[in-house]
Amino acid sequence: MPHYTQTPAPIGIFDSGYGGLTILNDIQKLLPRYDYIYLGDNARTPYGSRSFDVVYEYTLQCVKQLFEQGCHLVILACNTASAKALRTIQQNDLAQLDPHRRVLGVIRPTVEEIGNITHTRHVGLLGTVGTIQSESYPLEIKKLYPDIRVVGEACPMFVPLIENNEHNDAGADFFVQKYISELLAKDNKIDTIILGCTHYPLLQQKIKAILPDKIQVVSQGRYVAASLATYLLRHPEIDAKCTKGGKVSYYTTESPEKFISSASIFLNITIDAQRVALD
Repeated sequence: MPHYTQTPAPIGIFDSGYGGLTILNDIQKLLPRYDYIYLGDNARTPYGSRSFDVVYEYTLQCVKQLFEQGCHLVILACNTASAKALRTIQQNDLAQLDPHRRVLGVIRPTVEEIGNITHTRHVGLLGTVGTIQSESYPLEIKKLYPDIRVVGEACPMFVPLIENNEHNDAGADFFVQKYISELLAKDNKIDTIILGCTHYPLLQQKIKAILPDKIQVVSQGRYVAASLATYLLRHPEIDAKCTKGGKVSYYTTESPEKFISSASIFLNITIDAQRVALD
């Protein structure tokens, strides 16, 4: 078993790229006193089209990196990692790594709230190819709300548009219209659409603009933040291991300069970043 430090440390936030910064933003707004370490595996992004085994392998490496930096609690702020790796890490790896550390995802908090949002019980899901193929959302929703029907639409162009800072251009309008039309064609009773990728909030206004008013758009950040706050209240032993200085550190597996430049698409502040090499 690895010998990780037991002293208090920041909460770890992991994403395959930059989208997790939208989750970090919402968590910081609700829980500003805590310290955070953000790790983006930008050298190997995107995860969305990779196999289950590869996503699991990459995600576990990043979780271990955050454990090595002292984090007792890690949030997988990535739908693909949450869909393809979270359960295996929770059930198989934590016992060997450190049974007192915790890893949480972004799918469950959204799923828990969806039953209170939809009235028609018909829900649409926009996500990466990996998240849609995993069927994690339909499976998790079915466990809590057997009466809800979920249909998904993979949106492979959304992440490249956002990461190339082209999501505000007219070219993005074409793909937003295309994916929304294809989703609604599958089920005309949809009254709620989940943005099942942490990048997608940057396209939320464009998506809302072409939807009828009766269709709600659900962005995950607020639900993940609220769920984390509740979790820390319910688990004071974990809360006591989280430092509270209101600071954020940023790490990337790519060049810090590239990370800082691209992160500016998601953040309204100037940041510093360091590169880490994964084992």
